[in-house]
This record gives sequence, C-alpha cells and structure tokens, in this order.
Amino acid sequence: MTATTETSQAASAGAPPARAAESEAVDPALRETARALHAPVVDWFATHARDLPWRRPEAGAWGVMVSEFMLQQTPVSRVLPVYEEWMKRWPRPADLAAEAPGEAVRAWGRLGYPRRALRLHGAAKAIAERHGGEVPVEHAQLLALPGVGEYTAAAVVSFAYGKRHAVLDTNVRRVFARAVTGHQYPPNATTAAERKLARALLPEDDTTASRWAAATMELGALVCTARNPQCARCPIAARCAWQLAGAPEHQGPARRTQAYAGTDRQVRGRLLAVLRAAKEPVAQADLDRVWHEPIQRARALDGLVSDGLVEPLDGKRYRLPLS
Repeated sequence: MTATTETSQAASAGAPPARAAESEAVDPALRETARALHAPVVDWFATHARDLPWRRPEAGAWGVMVSEFMLQQTPVSRVLPVYEEWMKRWPRPADLAAEAPGEAVRAWGRLGYPRRALRLHGAAKAIAERHGGEVPVEHAQLLALPGVGEYTAAAVVSFAYGKRHAVLDTNVRRVFARAVTGHQYPPNATTAAERKLARALLPEDDTTASRWAAATMELGALVCTARNPQCARCPIAARCAWQLAGAPEHQGPARRTQAYAGTDRQVRGRLLAVLRAAKEPVAQADLDRVWHEPIQRARALDGLVSDGLVEPLDGKRYRLPLS
C-alpha cells in the first residue's frame, strides 16, 4: 500500500468524507460501471493479495497505522524490515509514546522523509493521552491526531476497522484513471473530481467497500503499474476504458520525477545517518565530514533543526531530539 505523501493529503483534509457519497447524485451509467468492476477486482484480490504483516489480524489498528506512515512514497520491500523491528520494539502506541522522539527517528533508519517518524511519535502520544492507548475508530478522531491526513485516516478506518471510506492513494488513482476515465495517468495532484469518482465507485456495504479499497490498491501496485502495466493479467482489462480506447499515450503535464543525488535531501540523510549511529551528542566537526560543500551542508543541518529532527547543544554539538 504505497501511499501518496501525507503532506499533500493533509492539505486536502477539508475534502468531504466518503459517506458524502450517500448524498451525491451518481450517474446511473457510472453506478453500473462500478457494479461491473467490484466482483472481478475483489475476487482477484482474494487470490493474489500479498501476505503482508500489516494485513494479518494480529497487526491490529496500530500495525495498520504504522504501515501507512512508513509506506508513504516508500516501496514495500524497504518498509518490511523496518516495520518488523518497529512492531517488536513498540507493539502498542503507548510503548512508542514513552520513548524520546529521537528514538523514533533512529529506528526509522533509511526509509526517507524522517519527519514521518516524528509525526508517528506525536500520533502515538496523542493516542495514549486522549484515547486510552487505542487507535480511534472514528475518521474524525483519526484526522485530529498529529500527522494524520485524509488518506491515512481513511486507510486506518477501512483496513483496520472494515468501514466504508474512499482510500485514494497513487495506485488507486491510477487504476481509476485507466479503468474508468480512460487516461493513462491521473493528474499530478489529487483533484476534487477524483475524490467524487472514488466515492461514487464505493460498494454500498462496509465489508465489500473495505475489500474494494485494499483490492484496487493492490491491483495498482502489482498489475496496473505506472510503467509496463500487465494488462494481460488484469481482471478488468476487458472493461478498462483506457484499453478500450486503444491505450492512448499520456497527453497531460509531464510526470514528476524526484531527484536525489546532490540535493539537500541527500545531505540531510547523511547528517542523520551520523546522528542515528551515535549514542552521544555529535560534534560539528564530525558532521562537517559528511558533505564537501559548506553552504549546502549548513542549510541542510539548519533545516533538520527547524524540522525538530535534530537538537543543537552547547559547544557546537548535536543530537536526535529528546523531547
């Protein structure tokens, strides 16, 4: 379940919840399309779903939440070992909440976007303080947690509690773009039209809706991939609007790619790697060795401090945050 960035989702947290589908008029043709897609996609998922630890009953809502934070812009293969170690160390929100936030950053390792570790730590503290240590069931309560945006709240409600919510990540958006609207790729940023379509396509009952959410995500991850989609293996290829239109090439804005080499992100990662490996505060001189360009290095370090990922100490020393 590779999710879109929670930053962009949080910016759209004002989007109407999935239940708004009940008050929206749905085109009869679209309703028929939805009904034709539900069974083959859900049946395909029953046979082809990967056995992932956060999908097992013992993972619980906390395991689902941890996985969703980790999977944002990060492939499953990289998440699996970090997730397993995280859940062994912190099997409940209260366990993580009792630790310093810097320990969450340390355990995050090289997953990237380490602010997610701080946000997950903040969510764990809020769960321990406001909800008796149990991940809330209600979508609105989840949205009120630090670092939880529309996507993560919907994913937890759907995958952990089996409730009816539109779960719209990059994989799902791509499946809907191709199967329903006939486009090779969805827009670069999630649109109101996509949210409305996702709600219109939701099955009516909670159980089927939650399976549909997981199934469309898995279909996008394994078959309807961004590059080299495996259309011959797709359970809805015969109904896919994009295929029926002759699989036209993308005509919209260029697809965004994220550079890494030589960027501030790379410098930040190297600085954090030194701090994660150290049990004691690290001297400025030791951090200076990780990157040759002093202005970029200073900017990256200042950014880490500003983001709360690093604490500056007297004597030009630094450490992961304790509070």
